[in-house]
Amino acid sequence: MVTKERNQVMAETSEESTREKILNAAGEVFAEEGFEGATIRAITERAGVNVAAVNYHFRDKAELYTKVVLEACSVQAALKDAMAEGADSPEGRLRSIVHHFVRYLLDPSRPAWMRRLKAREMADPTAALDELVEKNLRPLRDDFLRPTLRELTSGCFTQRELGLIASSVMSQCLYFLQYQPIIERLNPDFKTNVAEIADHVTKFSLAAIREMTRQARRS
Repeated sequence: MVTKERNQVMAETSEESTREKILNAAGEVFAEEGFEGATIRAITERAGVNVAAVNYHFRDKAELYTKVVLEACSVQAALKDAMAEGADSPEGRLRSIVHHFVRYLLDPSRPAWMRRLKAREMADPTAALDELVEKNLRPLRDDFLRPTLRELTSGCFTQRELGLIASSVMSQCLYFLQYQPIIERLNPDFKTNVAEIADHVTKFSLAAIREMTRQARRS
């Protein structure tokens, strides 16, 4: 019985390892060639698996591409970590999501293909982007960020205005990822410090939010 269970665990581990190999290889190929240019043959050769392994884990190339995009762009882990901290104040919650989001974006262990694939998907969106928005980005905005901003601004702004403020906060974080090559060239001595960047974005955002709220109350 023990041997049977051990064999089952080993088989499941092997399947998971194969799936990860396929996802990583597919990510590299899709980032280089795009969805249309990538082929299953190129992916299997890079992953060191056969076509049957891809068919076992994924229905077709479109499903594989969607899974890879979700893997490259998912913010679920950052959102869960921020919510788990359970900060009592809205300032604390905003600080938490910014810190976790920046840490996720600038994690040096993230494969380089993830950034390239994200840039490709933004430039030429596919159906995968729709799934990414619904499963990852909308929950971040609607279930966490907007309620936090509504509390910070004492209900002074409409949903649309809160959406603009949320976009401003998140775009500051994304700037340090998307424009990293430019930042390094403009500032040769610049060193990526996640805590420093997250603190700056948080302080800058809170100061702007407080001033906007003050003006809204006076008008």
